[in-house]
Amino acid sequence: MAVIGIDPGTALTGYGIVEELGDGSLRAIDYGVFRTNANEAPEIRLRSLFEQLNSLLLLHSLECAAVEKLFFQRNVKTALSVGQARGVIMLSLTLANKQIFEYNPMDIKQSVVGYGRADKKQVQQMVKVLLGLDSIPEPDDAADALAVAICHIHSHKLLNTINPDENNNQSIEPND
Repeated sequence: MAVIGIDPGTALTGYGIVEELGDGSLRAIDYGVFRTNANEAPEIRLRSLFEQLNSLLLLHSLECAAVEKLFFQRNVKTALSVGQARGVIMLSLTLANKQIFEYNPMDIKQSVVGYGRADKKQVQQMVKVLLGLDSIPEPDDAADALAVAICHIHSHKLLNTINPDENNNQSIEPND
């Protein structure tokens, strides 16, 4: 199973493609960030994000996509722009006929580290260990996106263990 994990953002959107191998181990296929120019109009930045994601989707054969849910505490302006980026991501994935699964930050941390309130460094270190990488993926957005993909693989595996006879084609939204 090859999954793309996405950590939505306006300036930087992290992506990470992870494959589960036959022995149950995980391998990073590709990861990085999509960058948009802060000096451009918002609609141009969204178009750039859309085009970059579409180009990546054409390069890889993917089973599905996992996207981090929007979470914010204070800055409503940032939340709105990230929400717009998230909408563009969802549209791009839908047009590419990818099934989309969504996870909140606490569930991602729980799945990757085993503790839902783990800090960023703990998550990054576990991503490195689980994928057998020599160093922590950079920038942080790429490591976060890999964590989203790992979370989906772990969640999908658990769901199939619990309900092995069901198709399991519904969106997984833990702790809603």
